[in-house]
Amino acid sequence: MTTPDVVIVGGGLAGLSAAVRLSAEGVRVLVLETRRKLGGRATSFTDPRTGETLDNCQHVAMGCCANYLDFCERVGVSDLLRWTETLHFVEEGGRESVVRPGKGALGMPAPAHTTWSFLRASFLTTDEKVAVARGMIAALRADRLAERSRTFGEWLAAHSQPRGAVEKFWAPVVVSACNLTPSRVAASSAIHVFQEGFLARADASRIALASGPLVELYDPAERAIVERGGEVRLGASVVGVDERGVTLAGGERVDAGRVILAVPAERAAGIASDELRARDPRFAMLARVEHSPIIGVHLALDREVMTQPHAVLVSRETQWLFNKGGAPDGGQRLHAVISAADAWVDLSEAEIVERVLRDLRACFPTATDAQIVSARAVKEKRATFAATPGFEAARPAQSCEGSSLILAGDYTDTGWPATMEGAVRSGYLAAGAVMGKGRGWSLARSAAPSWLARALGGGGFRRSMGL
Repeated sequence: MTTPDVVIVGGGLAGLSAAVRLSAEGVRVLVLETRRKLGGRATSFTDPRTGETLDNCQHVAMGCCANYLDFCERVGVSDLLRWTETLHFVEEGGRESVVRPGKGALGMPAPAHTTWSFLRASFLTTDEKVAVARGMIAALRADRLAERSRTFGEWLAAHSQPRGAVEKFWAPVVVSACNLTPSRVAASSAIHVFQEGFLARADASRIALASGPLVELYDPAERAIVERGGEVRLGASVVGVDERGVTLAGGERVDAGRVILAVPAERAAGIASDELRARDPRFAMLARVEHSPIIGVHLALDREVMTQPHAVLVSRETQWLFNKGGAPDGGQRLHAVISAADAWVDLSEAEIVERVLRDLRACFPTATDAQIVSARAVKEKRATFAATPGFEAARPAQSCEGSSLILAGDYTDTGWPATMEGAVRSGYLAAGAVMGKGRGWSLARSAAPSWLARALGGGGFRRSMGL
């Protein structure tokens, strides 16, 4: 390629989504990725012990993730997503509660769409259900942008949520979605999860999982870029960045009309030139980024122990289990996820697996005598940025006056927590900055909230949703 119009540093979701959008507009892009594969943190690896392709960690999309789903449509992988609409809460001893939208005569618009199944759920007491219902209405009516300065734990306390409701309902949802406990996460981020994912529309809480390894979702993005005249270089390590180009580890200089820096915040600060860091105020904000770890545990068992596609384990350290299908010799593969895993990161793999197995056996009696065929624990110590009150209000914009450098990454000001949707939104907004376009052009249009959500939510809800 001759001098590209745009160099994009980073082949994760943020960089790929920026490249796909720009390529569709006839912009010649060059994507530089240090590793030999695409997808960033949302990708797969080959386990040297077994030769299997395993995901770094289970990644989940929801029906409210309009931009991520738009990206999947653009690169032609929408048919690789497997959808479910039911949440399974499993308690110690195996008792299960199912929360899902009503059907037929029981079908109601959001936020009342799960009312009947929620009333039948056994994992909460009657008093806890009343408190949760009251809290959900408060969340619906909240102006989440005004809740950046306090934690969600403080917000829950202000709305009289009992300990049992926090432990069994609010915390599992928030920890899984934001990768922080209620005592650390900004109330604005947590309220966002409930407004967008559970209260605005009946289909927003639908869950999408990849039907195969994550890497299969993102490799087709390279074809979409190359077919439109772009280029993707894997194994290209960038060691220096300024506003007009980049320097690679071997000394090669690549100039471009614009540069999009789509790497994690700490790496962005490390490779930016001294002049750029001194002149661009966003780099001072990057020093404030903290991280939160996630641990994913791949298990192959000698027998089937769960039939649900996924399950929330009530009041257990292991928050989610995902059914990954059959294993050799008639067994089963499971993937366990521990989010906000600060207390786990220093454990050995054997200790991690033992804890997960303890939680599995507590909630699934069928696993009491199950034996592990193979196990692999994956620690991601910097899995996501920490959306704390201190950082949430200071997230840097994709572009700023006085600098032509564009940032992309879920840590930037996307309006979303640290999710795949947030990463794609950042890439789309970065593409819009290159094109001189605003959010209306850059972002996919979300489906409108239900009439009932609008009526009950009032002005705070409408401001939160940008209505």
